[in-house]
Amino acid sequence: MFLARFLMKMAANNAVLNRLEQKGAEADQVIEYLKQQIALLKEKAILQASLREEKKLRVENAKLKKEIEGLKQELIQAEIRNGVKQVTVPSGTTVSTASFSEDVPQPTAVASSGSKDHIKGEDEEKKKKEKVEKKGDKKEKKQQPAAGSSDSKPVDVSRLDLRVGCIITAEKHPDADSLYVEKVDVGEASPRTVVSGLVKYVPLDQMQNRMAVLLCNLKPAKMRGVVSQAMVMCASSPEKVEILAPPPGAVAGDRITFEGFPVEKNLNTISKFYVGNNSLRNKSRSGVLL
Repeated sequence: MFLARFLMKMAANNAVLNRLEQKGAEADQVIEYLKQQIALLKEKAILQASLREEKKLRVENAKLKKEIEGLKQELIQAEIRNGVKQVTVPSGTTVSTASFSEDVPQPTAVASSGSKDHIKGEDEEKKKKEKVEKKGDKKEKKQQPAAGSSDSKPVDVSRLDLRVGCIITAEKHPDADSLYVEKVDVGEASPRTVVSGLVKYVPLDQMQNRMAVLLCNLKPAKMRGVVSQAMVMCASSPEKVEILAPPPGAVAGDRITFEGFPVEKNLNTISKFYVGNNSLRNKSRSGVLL
């Protein structure tokens, strides 16, 4: 009895396995069919994309042809304006147009977009060069009058309020190692503060209580936080720098004058630019004012 039941179950299981195998085979067939359909869809999509790309390229090609024709016409018009005669070439030849000068024939090839772009590039480079040259010419023209004016005008020392002064005290600048700060008597009610860059050339002990020549109508300028109200005049050579010594017997406040230049009483404040471009090197010798 038990054996019969077992055999019946075995037969039922075999039937189920057979049905599962059939279903599996059918599923494999369906999968294979779907794969084929997917492959066909991919090919169709690729074909449609290629057709769209081909259509797009044809449109772009037509635009390029139109642009090339327009550039050809512009080139022909430019040659006509420049006096180049246009001769029509018979059909069947590779050259569509030929340009000739009035006397000597000059064969020309058909203009292409590349050659036209090259011509445009050369024209732009020429224009840039011309602009640069024009700017250079303008700068030279501006510089020439300035140089001529400085050479033509003599040094007018009568504009300089040069006075004998006595450096009462001198000390190092608190914020600059190369500067002195001096108190100088120039014949006024109170001494002036002067900042000088003489640390490298004159020792501090030689700056104390000494006579000097000062430019007193120089515009006051702040140098590292200290306002300088005059300039100590010096004579320089490749070897050294020396403070100008006033004539013997001069006292603080005496005006320094030069032969041939009238003395002006009301002197205006001048800029350092004037002093730098009109030096007194020819007016002094060996550090002693003549």
